[in-house]
Amino acid sequence: MSRKKQQERVFETLTIQSLGNEGVSIARNDEGIVRFLKYGAPGDKVNAEIRQKRKKYAEGIIKDILHASTDRVQPACNYFTQCGGCSWQHLNYEQQLHWKRQIVDDVCKRIGKFSHPHISPTLPSPKQYNYRNKMEFSFGSSAWLTEEQIASNEEFRKGFAFGLHVPGRFDKIINIDECHLQSTDGNVLLNALHKKAEELQVKGYDPRTHEGFLRSLIIRTSKYSGELMAVLITQDPISKQDEAFILWWHQIRRLFPFITSALHCINLSWSPMAQGDIVFSDGPLYITESILDIKYTISPFSFFQTNSYQLDQFVDHIIQQAHIDSDSQVWDLYCGAGTITFPAAKKAANVIGIELSESSILNAKHNQTLNSIANCDFYAHDLHVPAAIELLTSFKKPDIIIIDPPRAGVHEILLRHMLEISPKRIVYVSCNPATQARDIAILHESYEITSIIPVDMFPQTAHVESIATLELRNN
Repeated sequence: MSRKKQQERVFETLTIQSLGNEGVSIARNDEGIVRFLKYGAPGDKVNAEIRQKRKKYAEGIIKDILHASTDRVQPACNYFTQCGGCSWQHLNYEQQLHWKRQIVDDVCKRIGKFSHPHISPTLPSPKQYNYRNKMEFSFGSSAWLTEEQIASNEEFRKGFAFGLHVPGRFDKIINIDECHLQSTDGNVLLNALHKKAEELQVKGYDPRTHEGFLRSLIIRTSKYSGELMAVLITQDPISKQDEAFILWWHQIRRLFPFITSALHCINLSWSPMAQGDIVFSDGPLYITESILDIKYTISPFSFFQTNSYQLDQFVDHIIQQAHIDSDSQVWDLYCGAGTITFPAAKKAANVIGIELSESSILNAKHNQTLNSIANCDFYAHDLHVPAAIELLTSFKKPDIIIIDPPRAGVHEILLRHMLEISPKRIVYVSCNPATQARDIAILHESYEITSIIPVDMFPQTAHVESIATLELRNN
């Protein structure tokens, strides 16, 4: 049987017209068929290789930029397009803000089937780089070489990697020595671990065979206190090299005094989650952050918004949109550790916070005591099961509901209950405007959308937060 002929490579000259959800750039060929390309800027004229054809569109990659858009800038990072951290470093910041607003507008019309003429300009982040308060770096047994490394003909240790995942590959890690999204101290620590692992020839974790010692490094920092927590996650040590690495790690705070907490955790599971059981700690088991003069303790694996520099104005906009007064009964659904709950409680008669994660509720209760806030009640419960409605009906009817669900959005059971009890105002906060638009389409039966505010929590990426305010109609 003869082999199939190698498919002929197809190239097209295209002009990038716009950017879409997930940050993909959009062009059309001479026949008007849509082409989706990564890392294009509106106005670019490019030579693109078309690789995946579908009936109504095709996907491709940009091979050459024939004429660069005036909105294109030089990316700050040497690993841009190679790692999965950023997608828009090639766009000037004003255009990033413009297209984030456009993404919100587009999903409202396309998915929600409604238009809102007064979507606000995107709220910019005070910092466009070095803003992340949490980074997760992965160790691996298979390093991904960049095109420049391959072309250099240098020798590289392919059997070990420490950095970030290559887009779309769970098993490939690209070695990096600097991430522009985290603090400079974080980059110092990143290089120190890489150097020591290479020196001792310690093995990185292989997700296919579940062998290898080093798994992950979490770096958490606080804008408020300046604290830095470093969490090393490994499997059990089985060699002298592994033991030597751990002994070195136990001294890490003396080697790098900017580290205020150093932890070692063991994870023997097959889960890719960067978590584990704490077996060693040097320093506090938390760092402290502040939002609108309210203090929050952040434990190693708890959720907290990753852009501390944007949090004050982000939460302040949510509270302003809620129009809370001293008589208001407020529900904060998917409350986490109380990021929105406590600022709301400062204005309300009472706030009820509900969250699936028991650890987050424990953090919320601790933060409640820390800040001496009495008018809050917290409950750990799954809001996406019928039993949640029984819990909600036991509470006093709310005047205002604030919801900040995960990316999957709100279950229709909960949406229908909200329509039934009809609070006068709903503030829907989302990290996924697409599911937000889907859910608002249901709530639109009884509510008018009075405000939509896109918020840039993640500069240099296509991700955008959205604050939508819904007012009960007068029937």
